[in-house]
Amino acid sequence: MLNLSTAASSTPVLTGLPTARAVDHYAFTVPDLDEAIAFFTGVLGGELCYREGPVEDADGDWMTRKLGVHARARAQVALVRLGPYSNLELFEYTAPGQITSPPGPNDVGGHHLALMVADLDTAEEHLRRSATVRLGPADGFAGTRRWFLTPWGMLLSLRGPGRRDDCGFVPAATPYTDAGSNTVERSLGLLGVEHVSYTVADLAAATAFFTDVLGAEPVESAQRPADRPGGHWPPGAEQSRRTLLRTGPTANCELIQSGTGALRTRPPRNSDVGGHHLAIYVDDVDAAAAYLREQEGVALMGEPETITRGPIAGDRWLYFSTPIGIQMEIINMPDGSLPYEALTSARRATPGDLRWHDRP
Repeated sequence: MLNLSTAASSTPVLTGLPTARAVDHYAFTVPDLDEAIAFFTGVLGGELCYREGPVEDADGDWMTRKLGVHARARAQVALVRLGPYSNLELFEYTAPGQITSPPGPNDVGGHHLALMVADLDTAEEHLRRSATVRLGPADGFAGTRRWFLTPWGMLLSLRGPGRRDDCGFVPAATPYTDAGSNTVERSLGLLGVEHVSYTVADLAAATAFFTDVLGAEPVESAQRPADRPGGHWPPGAEQSRRTLLRTGPTANCELIQSGTGALRTRPPRNSDVGGHHLAIYVDDVDAAAAYLREQEGVALMGEPETITRGPIAGDRWLYFSTPIGIQMEIINMPDGSLPYEALTSARRATPGDLRWHDRP
């Protein structure tokens, strides 16, 4: 379990979401949950913490009210810890009207996950042995970031160790190892998730929501494509303006302006392949919900609920929609007393004693 208490401070959250501590997880909807679990664990070295489901409401409208999907949608869910700081929540949905292909990088709703590794060449060799598709040239002219495609079409980027500064979060420069580390993770040389990236319809509005409502900290202001080194965009993608934000103590979020050649101008639903949401860990879900209820353009999906059975009984959570098209969640987990912990040595990454504005 992540323990960074020595880096924490007693300073309360100064701006943004009340009682926020850290990004809790990045959620993605995939076409085949077993395939995605096998990739994130067997290829990237993540740890499967738990599975749950089916999540459904055979007769009512709970799925629509609480998750924003068709009332007859049905989901299977898994939680994979990836590196020292990050959790991935993976969904497989069956739903009427489901879109089964993910959005492209220039589309509204496009996204990618950026990983930092100890050595790019070693990591690429590891991924190639696993038949992961490399995008773009294989020579040194590809820039500092290399791009790959998961078997179901999700974009991943890899880069080598970063320079620590006072703004953006940079994972430690030594590979993640603890009692739960494995040979796959060591072979990849994973340092951690560098950032998640979302393509949005209005970059200025999205940046303002993250900074003014959530309390994110600008790391890099909106930039022209010419201001970025080679390799930052996926091969063949339109190079648009982007900004990088620090979202809590151990995460960064990149926002990219949708391109003029976008084929999709509306974000995917949770139940569509390529659907996604961002979850923030808070100490008090109800206080955070009360704050969000007053924010322009935010719509709460019902009231906070506490899960009463299953692998994460005790989890209190609430989804909400935002005016920028990215669905989000506030969550509080009683880590250390969750039922799944009796069945596995794997543990979710948690913020420990860190708070949103701490900078380890």
